[in-house]
Amino acid sequence: MISRMDADVGRLMKLLKQLNLDEKTLVIFTSDNEPHQECGHKHEFFDSNGDLTGYKRSMHEGGIRVPMIARWPGKIAAGTVSDHPSGFYDFLPTACELAGVEPPQDIDGISYLPALLGRKDQQEKHEYLYCASQEGATSVGVRYGKWKLVRYRSANGGKRKQQVAGNLEWRLYNLAEDIGEKNDLAGKHLEVVQKILSLLNRDALL
Repeated sequence: MISRMDADVGRLMKLLKQLNLDEKTLVIFTSDNEPHQECGHKHEFFDSNGDLTGYKRSMHEGGIRVPMIARWPGKIAAGTVSDHPSGFYDFLPTACELAGVEPPQDIDGISYLPALLGRKDQQEKHEYLYCASQEGATSVGVRYGKWKLVRYRSANGGKRKQQVAGNLEWRLYNLAEDIGEKNDLAGKHLEVVQKILSLLNRDALL
């Protein structure tokens, strides 16, 4: 499947050039999740998630962080890298901005066109990024600046508690220093945990 996909992407890029649409077309390539652990596949064998913890359906970075490749000759400088975090809901407002139309008002997305064009100082950012799942050991993942808060499912029937001290339901990681999410800092930074939880409560996500 990887070989077939690689060949078909090559055919697409070749066709854009043949139709003289190469420099008029923004091509984005990405994935909807990190590696899976299904149908006999073992992600550990291929080291599919590298230094990241978790895989598909995990709220750790190994389950939700994916690369995104963007190509637009003459618009996006080749070889440039951006650390701007975004979600799939950001694509719609980005496409709308490219098309010169107003995006819907009742959406969560933010256009990442400035980041694509290398205009970092003009790029608006999310207050936080939120992900949730009904499957797996983790149910919620929140990116807040350099911080990542992960919720583990309770062993008491799934009741939603918010305690941190003496309770491993909420775990906090500093992604700037711990990309593998190995060191839980919730007990040391209760104020960060409470700040993130207050945002989720404010937006009715808890």
